[in-house]
Amino acid sequence: MSKVFSAHAVSVDGYITGRDPGAGRGLGDATMLFDWYFAGDTPSQVFDGFRLSAPSARVFDTHAGRVGAVVAGRNTYEDSDHFGGGSPHPRAPLFVLSHRPAPQISQSQTLVTTGIEDAIAAAREAAEGKDVGLMGGGVLASALAADLVDEVILHQVPVLLGGGRSFFRELPKHVHLRLLEAVPAPGVTHLRYEVAR
Repeated sequence: MSKVFSAHAVSVDGYITGRDPGAGRGLGDATMLFDWYFAGDTPSQVFDGFRLSAPSARVFDTHAGRVGAVVAGRNTYEDSDHFGGGSPHPRAPLFVLSHRPAPQISQSQTLVTTGIEDAIAAAREAAEGKDVGLMGGGVLASALAADLVDEVILHQVPVLLGGGRSFFRELPKHVHLRLLEAVPAPGVTHLRYEVAR
């Protein structure tokens, strides 16, 4: 069965955006969270234009290659200017989880308003045996609360942002993680955790 995982660039103090993210402002003043996408000599085999360090390319492409569908929250969708009507992943369809209408949804995107369980089920079907990637702290928190997440991947960037949108939202219960892999790379440390059950 396919797995469900999140993979986010995050500051050491736990932010996935800078201050004042939003439509037209992107992820706020946190572009340094993504500098490692372009700081190396190794082209990504999945994302055109990404040139990573060799260790980052190995980690990034391994996980990006697993993705068959993406579930993103409404904040991430808005902050990213609707992903230009497409998907954040070049080969995977996008499912947007929202509790309110989103008239900007394009024909190549799917709006799910009935909860995280339905969004992940629809994404799993579309993924055709590949894994489902989660985007956004709210989506991750909802999926963790519903016991639907298999792995949490943090691309931890050595910066303290001091504000922005926090990655980890309040959870109704403790979630225990087991470290599976830690890969240091220039400008980022890649940490892969399994959700302990």
